[in-house]
Amino acid sequence: KLQEREEFVRESWVKAMEARLVRDELVKCHRLEGVNHLENCRWLSDKYASMLKENKVKGYKKIDV
Repeated sequence: KLQEREEFVRESWVKAMEARLVRDELVKCHRLEGVNHLENCRWLSDKYASMLKENKVKGYKKIDV
């Protein structure tokens, strides 16, 4: 059970770090593209927005409200 919990938390952190890497690439793209960043970096910003929704760090406890 403890192993399962650690695996869940580890996967959650990996997904969060992936989102951070995508954000870093998005910042680079904005700097490189200049005024055209809205067109040329849109796919990256869409990917980052979807990752923010899905890849939040979650704890192992579930609390019903």
